[in-house]
Amino acid sequence: MKTPDFSKLTLLSPFELKDELIKIASSDAERLMLNAGRGNPNFLATLPRWAFLSLGEFSMRESERSYSYLDSGFGGLPEHEGIVQRFDAYATLHDETEGVRFLRRAISFVKDQLGLDRDAFLSEMVSAFLGCNYPTPPRMLEHIEQIVKAYLAQEMFGPLPRGGEFSVFATEGGTAAMTYIFQSLRQNGLIKPGDKIAIATPIFSPYLEIPVLDEYQLEIVPIRMDEHVDWQLPDTEIAKLRDPAIKLFCIVNPSNPPSTKLSDAVLDKLAQLVANERPDLFIVTDDVYGTFADDFVSLFAKCPHNTLCVYSFSKFFGATGWRLGAIALHDDNVFDAALAGLPENQKLLLDTRYASLTTAPRAVRFIDRLVADSRAVALNHTAGLSVPQQLQMALFALHGLMDRQHHYKEAAKQLVRQRYATLYSNMGVKVVHQANDVDYYTLIDLQEIGGQLYGPEFQQWFINSDLGTSFLFRLAEETGVVLLPGKGFEVIDTSARVSLANLTDSEYASIGKFTRKVLDEYNEDFKRGTAGR
Repeated sequence: MKTPDFSKLTLLSPFELKDELIKIASSDAERLMLNAGRGNPNFLATLPRWAFLSLGEFSMRESERSYSYLDSGFGGLPEHEGIVQRFDAYATLHDETEGVRFLRRAISFVKDQLGLDRDAFLSEMVSAFLGCNYPTPPRMLEHIEQIVKAYLAQEMFGPLPRGGEFSVFATEGGTAAMTYIFQSLRQNGLIKPGDKIAIATPIFSPYLEIPVLDEYQLEIVPIRMDEHVDWQLPDTEIAKLRDPAIKLFCIVNPSNPPSTKLSDAVLDKLAQLVANERPDLFIVTDDVYGTFADDFVSLFAKCPHNTLCVYSFSKFFGATGWRLGAIALHDDNVFDAALAGLPENQKLLLDTRYASLTTAPRAVRFIDRLVADSRAVALNHTAGLSVPQQLQMALFALHGLMDRQHHYKEAAKQLVRQRYATLYSNMGVKVVHQANDVDYYTLIDLQEIGGQLYGPEFQQWFINSDLGTSFLFRLAEETGVVLLPGKGFEVIDTSARVSLANLTDSEYASIGKFTRKVLDEYNEDFKRGTAGR
């Protein structure tokens, strides 16, 4: 049988290639398709969702109070004064529900731990559920920002003290955060066509695909993680950042798809290089998987002046459909310093761009320029994430803050790690959990595993035959299993990315068995080829 030509398909984004694989895997109506290609989790946090529903019922009752004399389904804006007292009365009648108990604890928590006024907090939350006002301030609602800041400080700083005050911009998921950051860097002249940007690879593929678009035309300098030292950054790769021509360094930490956090030693080396040799370096760290790691510390904590942090609530709370993300930036930061240092002719152009916002456009901070640019500046007054989304974000953050024993976090971590063990044991491959492993994804290193199972000659044959993409299609066609190519994430070895978040333990066992089956078939092809020499 003629081998199909997959050469054109190798140019596709891994997420577009996935659609082709799904078509093939779904072609057999009698067989279950197993799609481990995308990181949408099949678990979610229920308690903050119950709280959303409970708050919704209370909010509707509050709204109806305003026009209770009208019998026409009319509601109004809830009264601020006495709202906590009215909630207490409501809660007494509904205290058996999980959502109400959560809200009672939250009202107490924000006063005791965050110093927020209870009535002002609850009033903001009720108004957010009803969605009856524009997001004000556009960047993020006042009390919700304080809650999300506390959550990010808990999850991103670990044992480190906060490195000064920081601000948060609520976005439509991490996707919007990435889009807005590149847009504003370009619009403000902080990056321009021909500039070099460093990208820690392997990495979530859009970080590779955005910089080369016509509107950016950036030169990518790969900073390669080494799989043989648990996917850490070697000294030789960190040293590339000394190049003053590199304007921006982008990293996903923990990595996607290797799913390994940066070690303390690597974090320290990066911090020392930035402090001593590259104080002008812009850093964007995407830390969406940090909450699945043990003892996680972000570059946002290690290099607070230089680092802009992207976080998404999608994966940890099972909320990809909610589109909840955040951009965090310290008030004292290198981005604002770079804006102040721009040539006068560029400043004059930016004065014109932001003149509709303020009489002092040069005082507009970079994080607020992100907000304005997200709505083409002219619509800044209607910018911002929808307020019901911000409410659910706050409830997720409160769930993380109030879970002092980390019950949810430990359950989530153990869930993906068990699936990791199941997958590899059913391939017949022994794996050992390392301290920096996160295991939300895994890279099945096909050539490495092939070498372990069948010997170095098979491994070299597999590499020389360039079988990575054909393996994925063969796996989809013969078994109904969909994985993504590691190559699309700038992985050097022939490999396949598996999400360990979106299927059951038994299904990962099947994927392990099917992967071994197809590798065994390749080994038979190899033996037939060598026997015929």
